[in-house]
Amino acid sequence: MSLTASDEYAGPAGVVGRTRETELLRAALDSGAHVVLEGPPGTGKSTLLRAVAASTGRPFHFVEGNADLTPSRLTGHFDPAQVLSRGYQPDVYVDGPLLAALRAGALLYIEELNRVPEETLNVLLTVMSEAELTVPRLGTIRAEPGFRLVAAMNPFDAVGTARISSAVYDRTCRIAMGYQSALEEERITALRSVVVDDAWRGKVVDLVRRTRDHPDIRVGSSVRGAIDLVKVAASLARLRGAPTDDWRVGLDAALVALSGRIRLAESSRRDPESVVTELYTTVFGAEPEGDPTHTEESSPPGEA
Repeated sequence: MSLTASDEYAGPAGVVGRTRETELLRAALDSGAHVVLEGPPGTGKSTLLRAVAASTGRPFHFVEGNADLTPSRLTGHFDPAQVLSRGYQPDVYVDGPLLAALRAGALLYIEELNRVPEETLNVLLTVMSEAELTVPRLGTIRAEPGFRLVAAMNPFDAVGTARISSAVYDRTCRIAMGYQSALEEERITALRSVVVDDAWRGKVVDLVRRTRDHPDIRVGSSVRGAIDLVKVAASLARLRGAPTDDWRVGLDAALVALSGRIRLAESSRRDPESVVTELYTTVFGAEPEGDPTHTEESSPPGEA
């Protein structure tokens, strides 16, 4: 079966599979709940929400969660120049994404919730509890019907993150999003990369999925690794005048696409390149003897 021609696993626009998660998210939003989408990178959290928002006609405001997201950046501010000439008038207030979503009855999507400072989270707690926000010198802004907060987070990333308090979880519904099936990941890779042999692309997805279970790897690659591997292999094959499924082309593309995405276990004494090479050989077999593209310069790290 050619995955590029099949719509069997298509959900809302841009979403492959995720029928259950789509239903859960729509039901939660329709019920008036705020939602946390929780899962590792590359599981389609933002893609799912954007698709649901588009399919329901809901306005959508995006916020990137990080340490620089202060309360004023989230809510907005008075234009200093206008304040000097006109004073603190409501029409000189510049809405931030939170106020814009409140006024429009829109979805407010906050990515990487566990990177947001605590003082900013406290603002969100008030909004989720009271459906309104009081801004000094501006007054109280009540949420229009339809306003919902949807946040996403990767619970497995400990760098630059903070533990989410029970107060946040108490005000939200949680939808867990794990990795999709092999067939769905093949479909995603086919849709978002380039046209290649189906069987070879299936092996690429198999390789990427194996990074999630290897004993030396603490965090494996998402499907984005498979997408980039296919794209890099296709470009590299053109440069070398070789087929995309050439063994050496595939290995070099795998090293480029995956070695920076995996995180090794602290107990491992290996480097990412050797682990990727091991997995590649497991899936694609040993290098064919007499491979004309094999040169000393193109050998992976650690090889003579």
